[in-house]
Amino acid sequence: MPHDLDAEQAALGAMLLQSPGIDPIADVSALVDATDYYRPAHATIHTAIVGMHERGEPVDPITVTNHLRTSGDLDRVGGPGYLHSLVQKVPTAANGAHYAEIVAEKAVERRIIETTTRTASRIRTAGEAGVDIAADAERELAALRTTERWPPPVPLGTHAALPVFPVDALPQWVGEHVAAVAEFTQTPPDMAATMALAALSTAAGGRVHIQIRPGWVEQSNLYLVCAMPPASRKSDVFAQMTAPIYEMEKQLQDASRAARIEAQTAKDAAEAEAEALMAKARKPDQASEHLVAEASAARMLAEDIVVPPKPRLTAAGDITPEPLTHQLALHRCLAVLSPEGDLFDIIAGRYSARPNLGVFLKGHKGERLETDRITREQPSIDKPALTIGITPQPSVLQDLGDAHGARDRGLLARFLYALPASNLGYRKTRTAPVPDDVANTYASRLDALLRTLTDLPEPVTLTMDALADQAVEELQGQLEVQLRPGQPLEHLQDWAGKLVGTTARVACLLHLADHLTSGWGQPLTAGTVHRAAEITGYYTEHALAVFDLIGSDPATEDARTILDWLSRPKTDGTHRRTIKRRDAVAASRRFRTVTQVDPALQLLEAHGYLKGEEASRDGKRGRPETTTYRVHPSLHSPVDGADAR
Repeated sequence: MPHDLDAEQAALGAMLLQSPGIDPIADVSALVDATDYYRPAHATIHTAIVGMHERGEPVDPITVTNHLRTSGDLDRVGGPGYLHSLVQKVPTAANGAHYAEIVAEKAVERRIIETTTRTASRIRTAGEAGVDIAADAERELAALRTTERWPPPVPLGTHAALPVFPVDALPQWVGEHVAAVAEFTQTPPDMAATMALAALSTAAGGRVHIQIRPGWVEQSNLYLVCAMPPASRKSDVFAQMTAPIYEMEKQLQDASRAARIEAQTAKDAAEAEAEALMAKARKPDQASEHLVAEASAARMLAEDIVVPPKPRLTAAGDITPEPLTHQLALHRCLAVLSPEGDLFDIIAGRYSARPNLGVFLKGHKGERLETDRITREQPSIDKPALTIGITPQPSVLQDLGDAHGARDRGLLARFLYALPASNLGYRKTRTAPVPDDVANTYASRLDALLRTLTDLPEPVTLTMDALADQAVEELQGQLEVQLRPGQPLEHLQDWAGKLVGTTARVACLLHLADHLTSGWGQPLTAGTVHRAAEITGYYTEHALAVFDLIGSDPATEDARTILDWLSRPKTDGTHRRTIKRRDAVAASRRFRTVTQVDPALQLLEAHGYLKGEEASRDGKRGRPETTTYRVHPSLHSPVDGADAR
């Protein structure tokens, strides 16, 4: 049978050695137990050492010899000389875990052979069903797999591979352009798809609303962010996805130029006439009630002449809150689109330690926006609709998480986040450009959508059919469960609380793009809601990663605090091999009770840094059960080239 007596002797020898800052007994016993040894004498020695260690007794060849002599096992294991020879088998105590891994591997190999031998014997005996034998063997082998090595922990802040944007859920003409742009630029489709939604939101946001149920109406504008590292060709993708918007904006400005000049000229003439009459009325020799009345009438006439503003669909990416408020007052519907994160820098406090978040909060919901200034009058805005579509670097998101009030006031909860993996290092050097028919279809359809919706005199409210309403209700039910304690979205209740409404907004945009030429005023269907839910489900997975990245998840920050504490040696130079909940409270003054550390401990366990063992009572009457956690060996005794069990 497979075995390695040298490794068994070396592992036991490490346990008999004493070394400052290292606890070889904990290291070895975390990887093997007495049943893993091939030689029975080694199992007896292991059991004696672990028992003495747990009782707080000193462990060395002399004390273990006395213990085995008292128990009557000394001669059976080879006598005092054999125990002293074990120490000579290992160079340092730090290598104990390495040899323990070899012992464990051989034990697993023996058990596999035993399982297969036992299975073969059962097959040769009559009267047993082959299916039952196979099932039993499969269960035994699965149990063996659970005893394999403790894998390296997953670093905090990392997640399993995040999903790729479901391009098939987009309208065909949008999805084809997204896929072609992603292929040409060798970028993840997530970035092009996110900016495509931003383009649709620019066209419809604030101009079309969606009624989910009576009394529940959502606007169709979105806040979108796709974080990508430098050199990710963000500007190229941004330009191809938003070019029709800027072209349409230029055409609107050119078409209105004559009317704006005419109105401005008429207003200037009326103001000049009013000023001339006022000048006469100020002269003492010509002052009269008649002149004052004429001057007043001229002034009123000048004020009645309205000069239409220069049409705007977008605002600069580095616009500050005050100018943005003014632009929304003029246009009501506006988009801030940018391939960079300047807007987030401003929100995070580039110009002010306490930035004005009001315009961003109310511009998403469509709440009445009022600003009272002493120095100048600002108009009020009914149902403002702001769209945001930007592609910053991931570090900008971290700065945003630190912005005063960004989380507490709900700004972070208003964004849909994408954090795709970069293609850098894996890109093709030569790719086909976006086909002309694909690019032209995208540009013409988006142009038609912009023209149709910007010409609406008043916002239009769409409705959902009965099946779509049922689909929304099912989505609400599924989401509600995920908000419960211990569920995936427990710590993102602020963000997830807006997810159903956001899904309805996405569904509205999909509906408009699907039916631009075939009756977009008809009710939304369940199929459209399901496609929107697929898209927001994608953003949910990415939001979990982003909120971890920006450190706005308290459990992650608490887990990092405990992890740092576990990595530091104690005052006596040794490291912690096991901890209890109450021990973790000592990690930081931020913890006051054991219940406060539970989310962090659960996160560390999920990432593989801790392994919870059987809960037990602490011996005092009435005290609740407590869990003992084993600490991953990499935190206290890393061995080059050896994984932890």
